[in-house]
Amino acid sequence: MRRFLVFLVMILLPLEAYAITADEVMKKSQAAFLYQGKDFKARVVMKLISKGGQERTREMTMLRKKFGESGGDQKYFIYFFQPADVKDMTFMVYKYPKKDDDRWLFVPAINMVRRIASQDKRSSFVGSDFTYEDVSGRDIEDDTHAVSKEEKIGSRDCYVIKSTPRAADVDYSYKLSWIDKANFLPLKEEYYDRRGELYKVFSADDIKDVKGLPTITKRSMKNLQSGHRTEVTYLKVDYNIGIEDSLFSERFLKQPPKKWIE
Repeated sequence: MRRFLVFLVMILLPLEAYAITADEVMKKSQAAFLYQGKDFKARVVMKLISKGGQERTREMTMLRKKFGESGGDQKYFIYFFQPADVKDMTFMVYKYPKKDDDRWLFVPAINMVRRIASQDKRSSFVGSDFTYEDVSGRDIEDDTHAVSKEEKIGSRDCYVIKSTPRAADVDYSYKLSWIDKANFLPLKEEYYDRRGELYKVFSADDIKDVKGLPTITKRSMKNLQSGHRTEVTYLKVDYNIGIEDSLFSERFLKQPPKKWIE
């Protein structure tokens, strides 16, 4: 009788009772987008493209390592090869759940390591349309999330999540994210300004399988108000390569080991 009652309750409950929540979708998306593998390395080519089509190129190596489970502590190390005005510059992030990240930038022209204040996290990352926060990801708890609708992008079924900042310290009033139901990667994001007008769009332009992990290898961000856009391509992508903890230190910001940046 007990089994029959359980079965009866299951078939009578509305489908919404089993639906995934918006917070769960965003947690899975964060894990798929930013936490895959124990560590990660890629050669990154970033093109900054003006409204008139003029291009500037930045090339860098990005290294990432997680400490604990997905959504937990994580560290980033980025070394710049070109152009000349950013050559040998390095950027490091200590990402923490539920509190402000620590960020450092080494500027070789003045031979100085400077901390990037938490209020600067929405500033442009080396002149691109991505922010410092975009590089390492935004804490899920900083926003409230709701499932807006479900929609296809091409042949991919997506959850569309509306994320509204809890605090007024960001440059948008809300964001819509199209999250792939199959692999939970963000395929598209739309940012709306304080007047509710769409002003910035992120898109995942190419996805490849790397060691069995679906990985966005080309992405772009376009500012619809200025017409400027940034295209980022990830080359030589690899996971689980054994990056040492010691890399993520102020010492190596000034003198990064060649074996990790080349």
